[in-house]
Amino acid sequence: MVRTLRAFAGWRMGFAVTFGVGLFIANVIVTPSFVTGGQLAVSAGTLAPFALAAMASTPAFLSGGGGIDLSITPLMALSNIVLVTGLLGTTLGTPLLAIPLLLIMGALVGATNGIIIARFRFPPVIATLGMFFMLSGLDLALVPNPVTAPHAWIDSLADTIGPVPGALLTIGVPLLIWGVLRRTPLVSKILSVGDNAPASFSAGVNVDAVRILAYSIGGLLAALGGIALSGLIQSADTTSYTGYTVSALAAVALGGTNLAGGRGGLLPSAVGAVCIYLLDNLLTGLNVSSDYVQVAYGAVLVVAVVLGTAVINRSRAVLA
Repeated sequence: MVRTLRAFAGWRMGFAVTFGVGLFIANVIVTPSFVTGGQLAVSAGTLAPFALAAMASTPAFLSGGGGIDLSITPLMALSNIVLVTGLLGTTLGTPLLAIPLLLIMGALVGATNGIIIARFRFPPVIATLGMFFMLSGLDLALVPNPVTAPHAWIDSLADTIGPVPGALLTIGVPLLIWGVLRRTPLVSKILSVGDNAPASFSAGVNVDAVRILAYSIGGLLAALGGIALSGLIQSADTTSYTGYTVSALAAVALGGTNLAGGRGGLLPSAVGAVCIYLLDNLLTGLNVSSDYVQVAYGAVLVVAVVLGTAVINRSRAVLA
């Protein structure tokens, strides 16, 4: 029993995985077609932008100092708008050129947030909320009405690229890269700063630079989320991201990332996003009235987070 509790305490996303497996089984029972080959690829494509929004929100939390990035979702929309209206159909519209350009744009916006927070000592919630409003206004100015995307390589991102689900690339590649980076000083410094910034500073770590880097990574992932969003909605639309903002933050918490910093990662946030997606899909399959979907969604999410925290705390108390 103690060994099981020790393993569970060390695996912070264990509760989210358990919860997700239960939701997946319930989805299969309610909607058997949910697991058919073609439908799985489409479902993964629908999940991808939301999962990337949750992953993009994570580095700010990991860096500590009350870190939070509220500008992730309008940055996703800006990436979507620039791709659809400015790059596709031009010489810069190929994936080898468009993707790096958008990632650089996202990283620069994230770095701007980081500089305002780390160098000018603005509270993260104020700095990123200001950026949220700036980007939202820019999005609306660029595309006041939805614009249909031309046929291009993004068509396959929400379906399959040959035999491979497009979401396997949009979600899997950043997770793979992050997994590699976990073995380098880069991520270790972000986690150490988030866990104890004064101790990291005393050890010679440039705390400001690390936090700027964390927000830059979040911006880069947000731009990638905008690319995945483009593949899903096949248009440039400023209303497409409105449901992601709060849900992405909830996915980070549900996955087990410590919102105070220092512990967590992209994979737990992706698992949390999967749980929320499966919950929403289950409620839809049960034909729950739209008047009650949000109520049930919020209630189950709160219960899940509270129970997950209680189980982890209980396991640590037993092991103490």
